[in-house]
Formats: sequence, C-alpha cells, structure tokens
Amino acid sequence: MSPALDEAALRAVLARPRLTRVLAALEAPGEETRLVGGAVRDALLGRRVEDIDLATTLLPEEVVARARATGLKPVPTGIAHGTVTVVAEGEPFEVTTLREDIETDGRHAVVRFGRDFAQDAARRDFTINALSATPDGRIHDTVGGLADLAAGRVRFIGEARQRIREDYLRVLRFFRFHARYGAGAPDAEGLSAAIAARDGLALLSRERVRGNC
Repeated sequence: MSPALDEAALRAVLARPRLTRVLAALEAPGEETRLVGGAVRDALLGRRVEDIDLATTLLPEEVVARARATGLKPVPTGIAHGTVTVVAEGEPFEVTTLREDIETDGRHAVVRFGRDFAQDAARRDFTINALSATPDGRIHDTVGGLADLAAGRVRFIGEARQRIREDYLRVLRFFRFHARYGAGAPDAEGLSAAIAARDGLALLSRERVRGNC
C-alpha cells in the first residue's frame, strides 16, 4: 500500500523553534532559504526527522555573517562547497548555497554557486531527495518526487546511467534507499544502470563507501 503524505508533519518540523530561529536569521530581501532533501522526505512519510538541511540563495559568507549577527554559531564545515553549519542552542543545521555541477569524474564534482532551486534539485540523486519546502510549508517538486514518494518508488533524476557516472557511490545508495523507502521491485532503469556501473565502485575510497552504507 502506498503511504499517504503527511503535510501536517512537515509543517510541524518547520515550526520547531530552533529551526524558525535559523530561518529568520537567513531571511533577507531578494533571498530565499528552504528546507530540503531528507527532512522533507521523511516528514511527509511521518518518519522521525533529526538531521535538517537547508538550501539558500545566500552565499556562504553571507550565511556566516547573518548567523553571527543574530547570536547563532556558524561553523564553516564545507564552506568551499557552500556549506555552513549553523548551530542554534546546540542543534546543528547544515545550510548550503544553491549549486550547479560544472564537471564530475565519478568521485568528485566541481560546482559553482547558483540561485535556481530547480537546477539545484536536478543535480541531486533521487527524485524523493529533491523536494524542498518554504518556511510557510509550501512544497516544491520539479522532478516528480511527490508521486514517487507516494508510490514507494526510488528513481534517479533524469537518465540513471548518467547520474551514476557523476558519482559511483549512487550505486550503493540506490539499493540502500530502495530497501528503506521502496515498495515492490526496484525501478527497472535504476537497477539496470546500477548493475552496468558496478565496476565503478572500485574507484571509491573505503571511507566514502563505509560512510554511506
């Protein structure tokens, strides 16, 4: 049976005081920050949400400045790639500037910062991981993630083989996510692409494989 999506649970996550404090700190004219990825996915499924990721049009240095100005603690955990961890009362929130891939080699990606949420969503792995929500609870879905989530379908965004060539770790993630979120048989295109690309796993470091299994 396909799960019913729980928008009330998503709104409850967005109403968490520490998260609202971070969102308020990042609010600025002409800029936008959204809840993205796994937090949106799991909230809609009524699952427990612990790690919260945000995507923003603000550049990393602006995130740092706004966090400091409002009494929050910014930690430049991956600032070269656009990620700043903003700590509110001991709780960390990963805030990442919107990105676009310039080139990939199956292990690493060269990115540039962007301002388009749809392009940022298109560079993610699976449709169910590309959902975003504004602070007022509006859900944005540009890749068909809501339908896939409701159907229990783990599907690559775009052409599966190309997405795997961008990062071979996605072979393992496909099976892991299907085991957790899928219903029935794995997506046929994704399964075929994962099997065809299995030799690419040898290019990955043991640390990356261990950290994502």
